[in-house]
Amino acid sequence: MTDLEGYTPPVDQPTDLLAGKTVIVTGAGGGVGLGIALSCATHGANVVIAARRIETGDEVAKLITDRGGSALSLRCDVTSSDDVSGVIAAAIERFGGVDSVIHNAVAPVGEPHIVEDVPDETWNAMMSTAVRASYYLAEASYEQLLERQGTFIFLTSAAGVEGSPYIPAYGVVKAAQRGMAKSLAREWGPLGIRVNSIAPVALTPAMAVTAQNSPVFTEGRLMDRTSLRRFGDPETDIGPVAVFLISDLSRYVAGQTVVVDGGGFTAF
Repeated sequence: MTDLEGYTPPVDQPTDLLAGKTVIVTGAGGGVGLGIALSCATHGANVVIAARRIETGDEVAKLITDRGGSALSLRCDVTSSDDVSGVIAAAIERFGGVDSVIHNAVAPVGEPHIVEDVPDETWNAMMSTAVRASYYLAEASYEQLLERQGTFIFLTSAAGVEGSPYIPAYGVVKAAQRGMAKSLAREWGPLGIRVNSIAPVALTPAMAVTAQNSPVFTEGRLMDRTSLRRFGDPETDIGPVAVFLISDLSRYVAGQTVVVDGGGFTAF
């Protein structure tokens, strides 16, 4: 089953808030990345779906074009600098430039483990997709973001601040992404490139698996700590925050982590 089976169209109305902008979203074949891609398209952006599995990316691109939007699906392994550079080049060729890069892709967290028992392959996969890939994307997109005074957005997590028992590698890489976002915001801000992070909680297939397997992050416990007493929707709750951070409405916002979790974490 894919994330699009049984999908209900959003209630958001189309706007031209991002008209003329081209946005790359990694890991956009499902989950939060899917929601962000759809929301950006709803608000007028050309959306480049960079997905590890091309078939899921193609599904998202078709949904966007069926709604009247503009999309390009590309296979991309974000742990490959060649793949990342290829996505940037293809976006420029198709749409004339890149205005925003949203790095959402991350390896599966795996089975719950105490820190001393986390398998090497889990550490390596998460470091590669979340941290090293962040560098590849920043390096490859820099010239375009500088030219177009664009934006770079990390999908991070409150786990990078408060920790994450039984999935410690996730907390580590999300903390590293926050640190990279802060550093890039300071380095690129004077050049006109804005860098921010989004820390979401949304009901996705990946989150459902984590909640089912984890002794701590069950759906009941996650719901209990959420002030609004519901899980976020990737498209209608998380996506509009990305739209805001890309758009000129957030032109004086840089170096921030916007927590979009219904009030579950309030310590930023």
